[in-house]
Formats: sequence, C-alpha cells, structure tokens
Amino acid sequence: MNINIDSKDLKILSILQSKGRIAISELATRLNMSDTPCLRRVKKLEKAGVISGYSAQINPEALGLNAMVYVFIRLTENSNTSADQFENAMKKLPQVLECSVITGSHDYLLKIIANNLLDYESFVKKSLGSLTCIASIESTVVLKQNFSRAELPMEAQG
Repeated sequence: MNINIDSKDLKILSILQSKGRIAISELATRLNMSDTPCLRRVKKLEKAGVISGYSAQINPEALGLNAMVYVFIRLTENSNTSADQFENAMKKLPQVLECSVITGSHDYLLKIIANNLLDYESFVKKSLGSLTCIASIESTVVLKQNFSRAELPMEAQG
C-alpha cells in the first residue's frame, strides 16, 4: 500500500520507536493534537504496514546469551530450491536473529545469538551442518558490541 507520510506522521513514528507503549493521550499531547486524530494516524500507519508491530527490547546478556556471531553462508547451488530450503530452515531456528541475502562471494549473512561459543559450535554442527544445501560456513565472532540501534532515522521526506 502506498502511503503519503507527512511531518506529523514522522513525529509519531519517531516517538513510537523509542516509546512503543506510550498512551495515545500522551502521544497526542506531545504532538499538540487531540486523541482521536492521533489514533487515526497511528491506525493508518499500522494498516499501511509502516508500523509492523510493537515489541520489548531485551538485553541478551540478562538471559545468558553472551555470544553474537555473524555467519556467511554459501549454498551448494544458486537455485530457488536451495534458497527456499535454506530460508525455511532458518525461520525455524530461534538462534537466527537475522537472515539476509547478500551480494559477493557468499549468498547469505546470518546474525546468530548463543549462550557461549561452545553452544554456537553445537548449533553449527547440529543445525547448519545438517543442511545439504550449504556448501560453506564462515563465522565472525563479535568481541564487543559498541551499540545496537533499532530506531530508524526519521527525517523529513522530500
């Protein structure tokens, strides 16, 4: 759905990105609007798919998830069958936080979270290693994450 996003919509999106649980009345007050038009705008953005959902940001270390690894995958063949098999398998693995098709010498980039490197090794052997569509796996371990940003930049569209 094509939607025209104005400066008021961008302000709504900016606030909701950082405070998704804000009450409509507080959001409306921040935007100098009444509740009903504010809610109407939020619903319009949701219906158009601009707002795709709401979630809590959870510190992975608080859950004992201390190893983040970026994984480059090369498939055995460049076919729809192999791609579908791989992508469907990745969707079923909760350790896979992101799965992106990339250009270059690899086919996919995965972002994997694990308790520690031993758990990651086990994940590679049991989950990735069992897929016949994978030709190679190349891992890069994150030593320290300086920051992670979930919020998109909200600038006026022109």
